[in-house]
Amino acid sequence: MEVTNRYVVMRNHIDGTPQESDFELKTEALSLSIEPGKKELIVKNLYLSIDPYQLNRMKQKSSSQETTSFARAVKPFEAIDAYGVARVVASGIPAFKEDDLVAGLLTWGEYSIVKEGGLLNKVDNIGFPISHHVGVLAFSGLTAYAGFFEICKPKQGEKVFVSAASGSVGSLVGQYAKLFGCYVVGCASSQKKVDLLKQKLGFDEAFNYKEETDLKSTLKRYFPDGIDIYFDNVGAEMLEAAVENMNTFGRVAVCGVISEYTDKGRRAAPNMVDVIYKRITMQGFLAGDHMKVYKDFISDTVEHIQAGKLQVLEDISHGLESIPSAFVGLFRGDNIGKKMVQLADD
Repeated sequence: MEVTNRYVVMRNHIDGTPQESDFELKTEALSLSIEPGKKELIVKNLYLSIDPYQLNRMKQKSSSQETTSFARAVKPFEAIDAYGVARVVASGIPAFKEDDLVAGLLTWGEYSIVKEGGLLNKVDNIGFPISHHVGVLAFSGLTAYAGFFEICKPKQGEKVFVSAASGSVGSLVGQYAKLFGCYVVGCASSQKKVDLLKQKLGFDEAFNYKEETDLKSTLKRYFPDGIDIYFDNVGAEMLEAAVENMNTFGRVAVCGVISEYTDKGRRAAPNMVDVIYKRITMQGFLAGDHMKVYKDFISDTVEHIQAGKLQVLEDISHGLESIPSAFVGLFRGDNIGKKMVQLADD
């Protein structure tokens, strides 16, 4: 059987703010059968994760492209891989059978071909929506869990600040921190998001950073006794303000710097005297470095969700054509929670 596979590519390198015109929809004929002896799978994509870090892969050059295979450069008109969930249509790999639900690296398309050795695992659905395996039970969740517990090393009662707190990672970090017994303040880009942080996710306080003209004074207002932990998803001026307000032996988990992705001239310049004399620890990290805590992450997170103690925020667009707008929207702050695209019903 042969189908028409539609997929999205970028038309050119993107070194500034992405636009929908940077992307193009392509089609190809795809046979849904595998030649004898070929060790590969054909899968029908159901959900795809839409993530800001992908922009660094689309640039002409980024230092991130040389650090890990997950961040390798993407060339114009080549397939763009992304994390997602799919259903096996045909298998040339004995470990996978037709109709298996799988999660791993797919492509921005309706179907993907995954070769043996590719990052792909069977999914145990454990009674949750399939979409959870793209976000809260996948790398977004692991990033939040490992970043908070492994990098920040929290103590009960500590004061925690989370930037981009209504996003896929920040929304979970704040909730993990509250469940652990910390005081938590988050920032977001609209009053609607601020209300959600306080009313639905249980943050102690939250503010709209777009309404603040002096972030250093703002953080002083919300943290009169200083910040113990800063979970950074933003970089630039927000990082500078957090460092100025941090307590001695404060910890900064540097997860993302989305404010700097689209502006090559925008860089954080924290007061290094503060870093030295306050003995502040700042550490960048990737979720893949912390697979040792994966079982604990899944166990704890599933328990919290089932008990109704952890709220899952998902922002789902529908159809292949929505991928460019979904991706571009990340850099406008459109999404609330984990951004993903649903390509097909299961």
